Amino acid sequence: MVNVVGKEDLGDQKQTEVMAVPATVIYFTCYDQLTALLRSKLGENESCIPIVAGIMARFGAVTVISPLELIRTKMQSKKFSSEELHQFVRKKVSEDGWTSLWRGWAPTVLRDVPFSAMYWYNYEVLKKWLCAKSGLHEPTFMINFTSGALSGSFAAVVTLPFDVVKTQKQTQLWIYESRKSLIPRLIKIAPACAIMISTYEFGKAFFQKQNARRQQY
Repeated sequence: MVNVVGKEDLGDQKQTEVMAVPATVIYFTCYDQLTALLRSKLGENESCIPIVAGIMARFGAVTVISPLELIRTKMQSKKFSSEELHQFVRKKVSEDGWTSLWRGWAPTVLRDVPFSAMYWYNYEVLKKWLCAKSGLHEPTFMINFTSGALSGSFAAVVTLPFDVVKTQKQTQLWIYESRKSLIPRLIKIAPACAIMISTYEFGKAFFQKQNARRQQY
């Protein structure tokens, strides 16, 4: 029994990693580069920068990762073996063409792009506000963590209907998804957003300091 549960947990973890790692790398890298570019063109204090950069970064990440998300969603709706999954992909491509792997792309964009725009805008606003309240010029780990959790929670609430539509489009599990409550979504997204952004900001600040020290010598 323990072995079965352990194998299932490892399988779910692998599915999550297949999606999370490339999606996060593409998403955060694009956002950072776009933000730097827009700030150089529009100025540091332009409020629309997080919105525009967030939309463009998420749009690109969704387009690249969409086939992997379709596969992961199928694996979550039914336990496929590797061979069954391979046959499913081959059948899908042979019958409907390569574009069928992007089934659910539009609902995913409708969910993730607004989420990204709201998340980054609120994150930047909250981060600046908390820094001002604390009398700090640079955000601490906890400021990033809190800003990420609050902005992620707000965006999750607003985009919940799009999440139901997206999964229904990919798996035809409308009834199952419609019964999902908001609380499990918040429990999942709020800490995930908080951990990812605070860890990312910490790592970015660390390497920036290391690069600055190297340039001094």
